[in-house]
Amino acid sequence: RQLQASLAAPAGVSAFCYWHYWFAGRRILQRPVDEIIASGQPDFPFCLGWANQTWTGIWHGAPDRVLLEQTYPGAEDDKAHFEHLLPAFTDPRYLTVDGRPVFYVFRPEQLPDPKEWTGRWQAMARAAGLPGIYLIAEVSDLLGHGPTYLDVRPDGWDAGVYVRLPARQDRVSVGRMRLRRKTRGGPEVFPYDVNRAEVPSVVRPDVLPCVYPNWDNTPRSARGGVVLNGSSPDRFAQQLRGAMNELSGWSGEQRLLFVKSWNEWAEGNYLEPDQEFGSGWLDALRGVLAEYA
Repeated sequence: RQLQASLAAPAGVSAFCYWHYWFAGRRILQRPVDEIIASGQPDFPFCLGWANQTWTGIWHGAPDRVLLEQTYPGAEDDKAHFEHLLPAFTDPRYLTVDGRPVFYVFRPEQLPDPKEWTGRWQAMARAAGLPGIYLIAEVSDLLGHGPTYLDVRPDGWDAGVYVRLPARQDRVSVGRMRLRRKTRGGPEVFPYDVNRAEVPSVVRPDVLPCVYPNWDNTPRSARGGVVLNGSSPDRFAQQLRGAMNELSGWSGEQRLLFVKSWNEWAEGNYLEPDQEFGSGWLDALRGVLAEYA
């Protein structure tokens, strides 16, 4: 973790957003963050994102098998969840916006009542002596099929994050790619698109940008995977410039740019150095951030 922080800081990464898992009181994969809080190391900003999704066997060919179901018991569970997270929220390293700890929710559309949920969490934050909590909802757009969630501001979120693979989908390419998947069994392959996809008007201007350096989840999904072909640090830099321009409407500490991801190697989605480009991904990030300094 210390080595990762020492790589991230010079590249301009402001904080790590760690996935956090809470299944109606059951915690899994909690050890890294628990140790970061207990040890005080690394001395590097962080925040948490709740991966509030039912776990299935999709990664080993059994998509209909439920491994761990995500449920929402209600106010008492929310209270227990918030109290569990309070030591993180009050850690001096925790990422804040205007004093409010940042908390990211992966699937806001799966909350039974998102507006009630955000109101309850804001009330608990204020009751705990915080000035509130900066709640961010992910707005996923799977290969341009449209956003999965629309009511960012109406439901009480402070911001959304628009998450969409940079896949070029002109008709000729997509037609050929999908035919190849049908006839040869996949995976689906798309050219890496250096141009930023336009944010749909139904969620603009309530969403922050997210950029992907690369993507290839065939290590997990095999022939059912999706590959972005031709990604490179130079093309990633072009995506970054577009995302930085999108931030012009946000001010102060709300100007957050999300990069997906630091080290999701099983999805071929990472900034860490690799054998192909060395530190090229981090160099691209550092260079573009310097241009906009």
